[in-house]
Amino acid sequence: METIKIDSIKPDQVFKGELLVDKSFLLLGNGQKVTSELLKSLAVWGITELTLDVTKVPAPIFHSHSENENVEDDEFVTLEKKETEAPKMNTSIKEALAKAQNSSNEKSRLNGVMNVYNEYMSYIHSVYTRFATHGDFNKDELFETVKELCVFVKENRRYVLRITPSVETRTKNYLVSHAMRSTIFAIVIGLKLHLNFTQLQELGVSCILHEIGMLKLPSYLYLSEKKFSHAERAKIATHPLLGYQIMAQANFDVPLQRAILEHHEHEDGSGYPQNLVADKISDYAKIISVVCAYEAMSSPRNFREARTTYDAMVEMLRNQNSKYNGNVIKALLSSLSIYPIGAYVYLANGKIGQVCDVNPDNPKNPIVQILGETAADGEPRTVETDEGINKIVRVMNKDEARDAVKFLEKKSS
Repeated sequence: METIKIDSIKPDQVFKGELLVDKSFLLLGNGQKVTSELLKSLAVWGITELTLDVTKVPAPIFHSHSENENVEDDEFVTLEKKETEAPKMNTSIKEALAKAQNSSNEKSRLNGVMNVYNEYMSYIHSVYTRFATHGDFNKDELFETVKELCVFVKENRRYVLRITPSVETRTKNYLVSHAMRSTIFAIVIGLKLHLNFTQLQELGVSCILHEIGMLKLPSYLYLSEKKFSHAERAKIATHPLLGYQIMAQANFDVPLQRAILEHHEHEDGSGYPQNLVADKISDYAKIISVVCAYEAMSSPRNFREARTTYDAMVEMLRNQNSKYNGNVIKALLSSLSIYPIGAYVYLANGKIGQVCDVNPDNPKNPIVQILGETAADGEPRTVETDEGINKIVRVMNKDEARDAVKFLEKKSS
């Protein structure tokens, strides 16, 4: 243990070891940068010194990369799954993961990924239920489960992004469905921004819990199908502060506390609860702000029709009054494309396709899977869209997509 005076720490400084407050509260993990925002917060809290624990220096899970290095997702090193290091995950999640990884074709792989997705939904439901009934969290299990979730998303990005919750699922389990889908988007963006694995874990945990403060409010406020009164909207606006208090009482690290507190702040200062601007907002909160908004726009509710993912993406790219961080918006676009993965589209050649992957060189022309056609190997035929015969004419609405899928399924049976 070594004592570090706050006035000797510089912004962007990195320590080999864990920085702790009062020799027990973890502030930053090994290798994480000290931000100027964190130093300001420590000053406000009256903290003058920290403790450096050099005995806890974990081996890196992913290879590190410089900020200027262009790294593709598939160059990350996959987490080694040694029995002695296996996360304390729900057994059903492990089983679903194994089945998904062993799937031999596109359809079975997609079904396997859906099963894993649902198991993670069930896990998040158990996290929220445990807090609602017992007022606490199993933090070790949560972090280890998110560790596996990060790897799962990285390895199955183009499958998991096709999953959209039904109206029934979203209405019955609004907080869980919103937390799950937002977390998927957040991890995808984190991978695109080359966050290290510890940061990905922290981002994932923060995103899963970003609406935890809602549990301190009457349930009708987040399940209601009616238009809220001014007083009800004011109550809902307290959930970031309530969530922050929950995170602080549970002794989550400061970056996670700030992510919860600031996830509804906007770059232009129009957010809440503190009306913070740009550089005053934490990095995790900037990502959660974007994915929270995009997920809400593109998901169905009983009281309104969901926008298409394309319309939601266009709205995010419009970024009216520069509410959202530009780098995060770019990462969202390059991860999902202007026609997000999962969207059904009409092509200029009269065919119907489902966007199945992005084109990293051109977000306007993603890769689509042609419905009703197979390649020589029997797998669904895919094409890279362009400005010619494979040009995307428009996105299909929900009813058109449902009817087209049903027609093609009947035709092939």
